[in-house]
Amino acid sequence: MRPEYREEPCRSALNRVKGMMFGWSLNPYMGCAHQCTFCYVRAFEKRADRPSDDRYGASIRVKTNVAEVLRRELARRSWKGELVAIGAATDPYQPAEGHYRLTRACLQVLAEARNPFAIITRGPMIVRDVDVLVEAARFAKVSVTFSVPTLDDRIWRLTEPNTPPPRQRLRALATVRSAGIEAGVGMAPILPGLSDRPELMADVVRAARDAGATSIWTNVLYLRPGTREHFMAHLERDWPELVPQYERLYRGRAYLGKAEVEPVRREVAELRHRFAVADPPELSKPPMAASQGPTRAAQRRAPARTPTEPPSRVHAVQLSLESLAPLPLDRAPRNRERGSIVSAA
Repeated sequence: MRPEYREEPCRSALNRVKGMMFGWSLNPYMGCAHQCTFCYVRAFEKRADRPSDDRYGASIRVKTNVAEVLRRELARRSWKGELVAIGAATDPYQPAEGHYRLTRACLQVLAEARNPFAIITRGPMIVRDVDVLVEAARFAKVSVTFSVPTLDDRIWRLTEPNTPPPRQRLRALATVRSAGIEAGVGMAPILPGLSDRPELMADVVRAARDAGATSIWTNVLYLRPGTREHFMAHLERDWPELVPQYERLYRGRAYLGKAEVEPVRREVAELRHRFAVADPPELSKPPMAASQGPTRAAQRRAPARTPTEPPSRVHAVQLSLESLAPLPLDRAPRNRERGSIVSAA
């Protein structure tokens, strides 16, 4: 069943985030058609008295004016050019983007403003926007994280039902890297008893290395109310023999302890070393064309420098939806009118 798309304007584009490696998030859409069984956003939907079961992702809010609102917010004198995380609450390259192109429009606005940003996605559609990423990287820190928890076909199909195949994501990563953009892999969430098998994790790290990933990291599944009920229902359907193990592991808690998490992280760290995956000291940036220049808003904030001078280092932020601490979902504007319903291309 295709999701319903609600075209609705937004009052704000940037969302303030506290206690994270980044201060601001941006989500051109609200709701996600990928419908991953482990998605942590289901917990926020439950808290907001919205569907967190199979209905989550059946209705997608399309923030039709998000790029225009973002441009105004970046032009404010109070804006300090902080890093913006794109995709913290929904995938910016889910199918709707093929029709609406809102993520691309937002990237263009960020590029014009010379504002650093980091993207998290499962969507190979990002290769369409390599030209914008290259332009943005001439003046600001840009990084992309592809979420690839596993390459196992059955685990992927049953836990990430509407997502592109993991190897397609890795091919997209290779394209992004060939353009000189920093791109890595987030192996998250690792599912106990399923994707935590050493040979499966080695497959991901090896393939990520071959695709040119500049970083690889991992985190283990956590189950907050809303996500827990949905995930456990699907676990009982697809892997009923694992239900007792999960009930024991997550009894009375949403997050696993160090004893369960550290062995997985240690294994991935050892695999990174074995397959020689390491962050490069600095990615080369293509020189800015003489006919192109920064916007007036960017000129007010950025110090002058020659076109070929590399941008100053901004702390690299590699993102994964499953690794993030709880983030506030976008608040819907009051008294909004429901827009038309369309099917994304």
